[in-house]
Amino acid sequence: MEDQAELLARIAAALEQLAPGTRTGADWRASPAYVWNTSGARAVAAIDAPALSLLRGIDKQKHAVTGNVARLAQGLPAHDMLLWGARGMGKSALLRASVADAQASGGELALVQVATDAVASLPALFGDLARAERNFLVFIDDLGFAEGDSTTPRHLRSWLDGGVEARPANVRLAVTSNRRAILPRHGSEQDDPINPRDAVDDNLALADRFGLSLGFHNASQDDYLEILRGYAAEYELTLDEAEALEWAKRRGARSGRVAWHFITELAGRAGKPLG
Repeated sequence: MEDQAELLARIAAALEQLAPGTRTGADWRASPAYVWNTSGARAVAAIDAPALSLLRGIDKQKHAVTGNVARLAQGLPAHDMLLWGARGMGKSALLRASVADAQASGGELALVQVATDAVASLPALFGDLARAERNFLVFIDDLGFAEGDSTTPRHLRSWLDGGVEARPANVRLAVTSNRRAILPRHGSEQDDPINPRDAVDDNLALADRFGLSLGFHNASQDDYLEILRGYAAEYELTLDEAEALEWAKRRGARSGRVAWHFITELAGRAGKPLG
């Protein structure tokens, strides 16, 4: 009997692990940011973001994003946003910094970052947020879809463009991606003898649902050095520009992320905290 009871207990525990997680409630007015995953919402006490003044080399993008986020924080008409392009050029940092800036200006706004494996649960999130007396920027970082996944992109288009499960009026979506089309593009699609543009146009159809689509490109040498000068001045570090260029050369890229890694190196050598 004891062996049978132990076996049943193990089976019950295994089934409990396989079952979908129970969603936890959240006070949507209590925190500046939240993470939404397959278990529900988790409050975040502070938004980790650089000062907007330190985000350099992306002035046009910064002006557009901060203005749009400020309007959302005020309850005014605002766009869903797609930020696409080169890695490490500040796409997600700009979104976080813009929300933090809007909050500091008194805006009724919270950031909700959605885990990539929880995108399918967006309708449940929208249902929660629709009942909250606050505005929200729902953020999906580095969005991509698995090969053959046509369902999720179709739902995302519907959420953006007035489908029956469209996001509520107090919510806007912000997505970052390494490519404007978001969906993978294959050479075979270009060889369709019927209409070679159909597949490409379908790939772009999702991107076209965003009212604001901004490209981020690899930093020029001047932009890279300007980013570094801003960080060095902020943290009172001595900058050797020749060494900084060699640092980027060894990493095969010039970007805001590479610049920050170099600043981290300088601060570590100097014994200065970055905070």
